[in-house]
Amino acid sequence: MRGIGEVARASGLSVSALRFYDTAGVLVPAEVDPATGYRRYRDDQVRAARLIAGLRRVGMPVAEIAEAVRDLNDPASVRRRLDAHRRRLEDGLADAQRELLRIHTLLDLEEKLMTRVSLPAAHLAASIDAVRFAAGRDPELPMLGSILADVRDGVLTLVATDRFRLAVATTAADIEGPPIRSVLPLAFVDELRPRLKEGAAILDLTPDRVRVEPASIESELLDIDYPDHRRLLDAFSTPTTRVTVDTAALRSRVEAAPVATREHEGTPYEVTVLGFDPAGNVRLVPESEWDDTAHLSVNREFLLQALDAGAAGQLLLELDGPIKPLAVRVPGDNSRFSILMPVRR
Repeated sequence: MRGIGEVARASGLSVSALRFYDTAGVLVPAEVDPATGYRRYRDDQVRAARLIAGLRRVGMPVAEIAEAVRDLNDPASVRRRLDAHRRRLEDGLADAQRELLRIHTLLDLEEKLMTRVSLPAAHLAASIDAVRFAAGRDPELPMLGSILADVRDGVLTLVATDRFRLAVATTAADIEGPPIRSVLPLAFVDELRPRLKEGAAILDLTPDRVRVEPASIESELLDIDYPDHRRLLDAFSTPTTRVTVDTAALRSRVEAAPVATREHEGTPYEVTVLGFDPAGNVRLVPESEWDDTAHLSVNREFLLQALDAGAAGQLLLELDGPIKPLAVRVPGDNSRFSILMPVRR
């Protein structure tokens, strides 16, 4: 028989550790002196103590150490437990490495005042397609030849406007860093769009630059005060009329209808006038029946582009009278829509 001090020296466990494993039922001494409480161990228990010491050093839970000691005479079973614990350690190390990388990224973002936006490339491409048509083309207003990227609260919002219409697309994203509003040059967006394939897209936004991976494309941001799209949306939050239309059918009717031409600041444009009957149907109003108090006039080209950017199948038209904007939405989907300002006729 061996005393507890001898077993401690032979196994690498401290005396207090041996007492703990006795109390836990992992390694119970062969005998305990009833008078002194002195513990004595058999020679074969030294082998178990050495196993416990090794498993303790690699962080195996006490319950599993107890099972390994119990199965000590079945080496194959003990090896299976060792393999399972090794895999758990490897998985834990991989998780720790990912977390450390994330922390390094957060530190980098803070040092560089950068916001990182991660989302599926297909979702970014769809958002660009939903707003690109509304970007400005007036050389006298170059600041509107751009797309706003508004990042906050786990959402990426893209906005485009040329003053006469507004298109908005939102998509959920993983965001690291502070909220940011970045105005993207249209040339950059047009170069980026064909490169958005399968997989993820990562946008790194600083106060003056944007970079997108894995597209490996970057650009300076535009230093302009972009229009506050939220204020316009708040003002247009309670339309009185909502009409669901078949997208392809309405597009065909608009294309086939007689065209009326008007002029704004020397530039001609074609007009489509919409009427809505009590049953909720849309009619295209001929010029001879135009009524400024009942009918809504919109730029014909802009309406066709909004229909194309909306969705196949059905769209929802929302309006609040002939002098208020017309909204074009996908029914049940608030993630993308466009607003057309009424025009004079």
